[in-house]
Amino acid sequence: MGRQTTYAFSFFCFRNQVLEMFDHAYSNYMEHAYPADELMPLTCRGRVRGQEPSRGDVDDALGKFSLTLIDTLDTLVVLNKTKEFEEAVKKVIKDVNLDNDIVVSVFETNIRVLGGLLGGHSVAIMLKEKGEYMQWYNGELLHMAKELGYKLLPAFNTTSGLPYPRVNLKFGVRHPEARTGTESDTCTACAGTLILEFAALSRFTGTSIFEEYARKALDFIWEKRQRSSNLVGVTINIHTGDWVRKDSGVGAGIDSYYEYLLKAYVLLGDDSFLERFNTHYDAIMRYISQPPLLLDVHIHKPMLNARTWMDSLLAFFPGLQVLKGDIRPAIETHEMLYQVIKKHNFLPEAFTTDFRVHWAQHPLRPEFAESTYFLYKATGDPYYLEVGKTLIENLNKYARVPCGFAAMKDVRTGSHEDRMDSFFLAEMFKYLYLLFADKEDMIFDIEDYIFTTEAHLLPLWLSTTNQTISKKNASTEYTELDDSNFDWTCPNTQILFPNDPMFAQSIREPLKNVVDKSCPRGISRAEESLGSGPKPPLRARDFMASNPEHLEILKKMGVSLIHLKDGRVQLVQHAVQAASSLDAEDGLRFMQEMIELSSQQQKEQQLPPRAVQIVSHPFFGRVVLTAGPAQFGMDLSKHKAGTRGFVATIKPYNGCSEITNPEAVKEKIALMQRGQCMFAEKARNIQKAGAIGGIVIDDNEGSSSDTAPLFQMAGDGKNTDDITIPMLFLFSKEGNIILDAIREYEAVEVLLSDKAKDRDLEMENMDQKSSENDSHKPNSEEAPSESQDAEAVSEEPEGGGESSGVGDPDPLSPASTDSVSMADEDPHTSGPTEASALEPACSPGDSQPQEQNTQTEANSKAHWDSKVQPMESILADWNEDIEAFEMMEKDEL
Repeated sequence: MGRQTTYAFSFFCFRNQVLEMFDHAYSNYMEHAYPADELMPLTCRGRVRGQEPSRGDVDDALGKFSLTLIDTLDTLVVLNKTKEFEEAVKKVIKDVNLDNDIVVSVFETNIRVLGGLLGGHSVAIMLKEKGEYMQWYNGELLHMAKELGYKLLPAFNTTSGLPYPRVNLKFGVRHPEARTGTESDTCTACAGTLILEFAALSRFTGTSIFEEYARKALDFIWEKRQRSSNLVGVTINIHTGDWVRKDSGVGAGIDSYYEYLLKAYVLLGDDSFLERFNTHYDAIMRYISQPPLLLDVHIHKPMLNARTWMDSLLAFFPGLQVLKGDIRPAIETHEMLYQVIKKHNFLPEAFTTDFRVHWAQHPLRPEFAESTYFLYKATGDPYYLEVGKTLIENLNKYARVPCGFAAMKDVRTGSHEDRMDSFFLAEMFKYLYLLFADKEDMIFDIEDYIFTTEAHLLPLWLSTTNQTISKKNASTEYTELDDSNFDWTCPNTQILFPNDPMFAQSIREPLKNVVDKSCPRGISRAEESLGSGPKPPLRARDFMASNPEHLEILKKMGVSLIHLKDGRVQLVQHAVQAASSLDAEDGLRFMQEMIELSSQQQKEQQLPPRAVQIVSHPFFGRVVLTAGPAQFGMDLSKHKAGTRGFVATIKPYNGCSEITNPEAVKEKIALMQRGQCMFAEKARNIQKAGAIGGIVIDDNEGSSSDTAPLFQMAGDGKNTDDITIPMLFLFSKEGNIILDAIREYEAVEVLLSDKAKDRDLEMENMDQKSSENDSHKPNSEEAPSESQDAEAVSEEPEGGGESSGVGDPDPLSPASTDSVSMADEDPHTSGPTEASALEPACSPGDSQPQEQNTQTEANSKAHWDSKVQPMESILADWNEDIEAFEMMEKDEL
């Protein structure tokens, strides 16, 4: 009895915590973002398409229709926030415009916006019927849903009936103004995840065309299944029906197609959908399910795995298996996923079969919470309440920020992305609340509704309303199957575990340590120094070319390193030279990280170069050094006067700990060496010591802006608003000019600015006489010429022994918005792989013009000389290997 009381108290505690977390996310969206589609939680503003840098296909969900608010409507009612719901509906009716000249994803708009409007309508009419709220409501959300439905219909104007992946809300498809209609491919889930919303719209309104179009698309996919395996591919040609990608799984690209077949049967009562689902499910369990794993296979060769990693979207599948009634594999896969979460705090976007991170992002996806909820409802096992507690704690500990919850850019480092997708409010809080809520906490019976893939609520009574569609396609043929595995489809969960409360635990127990056995946790530095325990694989972002241990690891992985004259390094991998197959796999992953790291940096926006101008005797502004900017601290482009001051070398020279000579640094511009820690950490340390600016000098001897691309210093993945001083980066050659000047003249004053200023002619004239008196000296004290600069010899400055090499933890990127997690992984090369002239997060090539580093003409401003070093040439040798691997990965033989 006491234990039941404890669990009841936990219900109450965590249910209220979910409510508080929802309020934090929702109120920040309404305060800082509405009417924008999404909240950007790091910058506390709304994401408006066209006003922020494009994120590619991710932005296709944004249509300038207050996406997050519409997606959240029925969540408000589930969480018993009826007053807020009523206000939100009024806002949607008053403010939302669906007639925008903007191209959106048919799939995303259907599940999020059309589904959100229908879910809002469903609960609105329920509340109105109860008599307390929404008495004024007259189907306005349904009218908007019907308007949107008609705006999506032009996408279905294909011979196959499969919809185009995108549609213009105002102009439809294929018109010149539409800017869409040229696509030939779509994903299976994109075309097969329409039936619930479209059928509900037809049955709510009595307009059958929507359900007819969605059914036609499903019929076409069914007919195009691979007949021998009964599997479908990831991508299909919408005109011919040919499979473009022939790999098959239950994750990204296919996931909700299977979900909607089963749920269409539940909602619409059509046996043909159940028969199709059962046929596919038999194939999934025969070929894809390898408990506890779910691995993609080739549709024509289903016994052959198509890849060695899994994506996070498959986390919905255990929940679907619960609805199917196949509990054992649901428990097994869920437990495996939970072990991955306990290791990494969140489910990475993709992870390998040995449970290493493959793609490190986590955009706060709700699929695992969904499966947790369904498994708890099926088993009644309080273990799943503990799982829910873990999810809540991790969200609050790692994702919560002052303006909401931020997606994880890298689960390994904890870095954030300025992103809070609408599905986080639509689904995550709904499932977590329902997990901990009692029936008495609900103002309606959730069992009267079915969840769409976006967790929107559609009433089950739609199955008997406006049935204008034939329930059975008589021409459809089904493969003869063993029906024994279909017995539990849509079961009564109360009879799944008769008199055996330990059933779920007995299935989970063998999987408790499956992740740790396959992928040992990282060991501490102390353990590493003692040589005990296995070491985690070397990551591209951590690589330092001057570190002997790293070079030894590279050799073991079959990766060789070649130093180039410009200070960069070239990496080449030959898997046959690796010490073992596992080492070869690590080497391949390392090279893949390098590719993605470099590609990502190339795509980022390029900040202009800055100038370090030596203004003291005897230079007086004649020497101008090209400097790389920082993505944090004072923006010199907004402070035309720049920052002027004498330079001082700090101790320790790397600036990675508290400055021990603050008296020498105060009110000065601090000089420090690159390496050992993040740039932002250096900036904070010198700012605390009283410096008015900072210059980081590259520790890669011989590097120069003459031969290397311009870099900019990235932050550390945290808020850097506390850094207010300017920070600039100089290559070794340019930095040594300042260091040589200090040795020669001691007091050296520089100006940090966005561009060079006129020489200080007055001070130069005052110094001219003393300069003439010294004319008998062999070397007159005039500004070094460009040729002299090129031959400058650098002596090791104080603390120079702390040089860390080209691969420091402080990444220099063309325009990375976040210094950590720049090497998001992607499946690529498999044979000899070459990384031309690359360093991890520190010296990728760039296609932008680079600036000349010195200025010698006496009466002119700085002259910037363009130098082009395109990334395309650097990565050219990789592309063939990448393409070959991708072809092999698809097994297109």
